[in-house]
Amino acid sequence: MDISKYFERYSTIPVVVKSKDTGKVLNIGFMSQESLQKTLDTGYVWYCSRSSRKLWKKGSESSQRLVSVYADCDNDSLLIKVHQAGNACHKGRSSCFHHRIWPVSDK
Repeated sequence: MDISKYFERYSTIPVVVKSKDTGKVLNIGFMSQESLQKTLDTGYVWYCSRSSRKLWKKGSESSQRLVSVYADCDNDSLLIKVHQAGNACHKGRSSCFHHRIWPVSDK
């Protein structure tokens, strides 16, 4: 599979990660061609740090086992579905998206 078309415009692209089991959005990250290839080769999600350009795998106490990968209509962002083991957020939450900013309450 040639994945180079996803990196023709940008060296890293955004990735939305969603739980296959719960449907919850877990986190976002960025991937380079190398980290996407490593993800496809290993079956576990690898990211690319935008600041250091180094690859990293999600958490020492959690993991994201690859289920599927989808590209958006412009081929410049991805949606990855995973089986999440442990918490996705480094702050100990199941999802990185836990700070509601609007509406302030459910009422």
